[in-house]
Amino acid sequence: MTVPTTPSPTLDTLWMPFTANKAFKARPRLLVSAKDMHYQSDDGREILDGTAGLWCVNAGHCRPSIVEAIVRTASTLDFAPSFQMGHPLSFALADKLVKLLPTGMNKVFFSNSGSEAIDSALKIALAYHQARGEPERRMFIGRTRGYHGVGWGGISVGGIEMNRKTFAAQLMPHVDHLPHTHDLAHNAFSKGQPLWGAHLADALETMVATHGAGSIAAVVVEPLAGSTGVLVPPVGYLERLRALCTAHGILLIFDEVISGFGRLGAPFAAQHFGVTPDIMAMAKGLTNAAVPMGATAVQGALYDTVVNASERGIEFFHGYTYSGHPLAAAAGMATLDLYEQEGLFERARTLAPEWETAVHALRDAPYVIDVRNLGLVAGIELEPRAGLPGARAYDAFVNCFHEQDALIRVTGDIIALSPPLTISVEQIHELVGKVRQALLAIT
Repeated sequence: MTVPTTPSPTLDTLWMPFTANKAFKARPRLLVSAKDMHYQSDDGREILDGTAGLWCVNAGHCRPSIVEAIVRTASTLDFAPSFQMGHPLSFALADKLVKLLPTGMNKVFFSNSGSEAIDSALKIALAYHQARGEPERRMFIGRTRGYHGVGWGGISVGGIEMNRKTFAAQLMPHVDHLPHTHDLAHNAFSKGQPLWGAHLADALETMVATHGAGSIAAVVVEPLAGSTGVLVPPVGYLERLRALCTAHGILLIFDEVISGFGRLGAPFAAQHFGVTPDIMAMAKGLTNAAVPMGATAVQGALYDTVVNASERGIEFFHGYTYSGHPLAAAAGMATLDLYEQEGLFERARTLAPEWETAVHALRDAPYVIDVRNLGLVAGIELEPRAGLPGARAYDAFVNCFHEQDALIRVTGDIIALSPPLTISVEQIHELVGKVRQALLAIT
């Protein structure tokens, strides 16, 4: 990899997202190029990517076919309006995407991010209930420790308190939260789905009794919770949620922004678990992160209900300037082709046992109090430093980047690993070895 020749920027003007700005600017971590499984830092080091960028570069970095598709489209159709107009690539991508979705999910609404995909899902749920004559169904049930992006809707149904507290006074009303499923006393060091915890879905019955089934529009969950620290659903939990939602006329929304596009060895977590939602949000791996894009898929019956409720004119007053943007659609088409041509979902499924063995070998590493995994995802939970929650994992993150030449992600005191699906067996063990060295180096 070669370092592009660009002027050295000042670090003063940029307000960085989800970043300890003062700490970063005191000791920056700058990435200047990428290829396949590695980034290159501004000081010329190759950095092994243990997080697929940010859960999103599933096919590895700078893949030529994706780059070529973007360049070709940029030179022929840089933009096309999506309101009352269209262009062929967005329709073609929707057709291709539907072939990967669970049976019955055959309508796609494009946006620009996972946050927008979730907010679109919430609006679709409300529009559906209004169209069928139940406007009183306006409550959403999220889950504690859930992450659904940073839109007002996503923060409201999300359950990560640090994301919510600054904005709590203005979050959506009519929201409640299921309990999360993480319990070290019962589930520590589970390999794959833990056996304990399916009964936690029954909290929905309590909420139905409290609020009334007729007031609840939808339940919103990540089938595999990622950003909160890799929480794997207990055996039978999602099946129970699906059954309860169906019984009470409540829509089930899956946030598959992280779990989609092969991360669990299937196109989507819905297929891995054998549980089909009514609405599904996705983003990240849709374009291999080369161009921002999100999408919300729905069961055809929901689309028909909303669209047929209006005799003429716009049926759903929602959308974005860049919905189905030509460059994003081109990147999505090339990405889905690449997944199929290289069998990357199957590759992830094949590598999962090796990955499980490797990450669970960290059980004896310093400070490790839990290891959990599914597909090509792992969470390594560390014992918090007394009085300084999150500090130990952050130190491991910094050490990994500067000393071990590896990129990991941390949330609280949990290390999250989610490499590109192109990772080799040798690189799996290299990545886990680098994490071990970082844990040995910190206090």
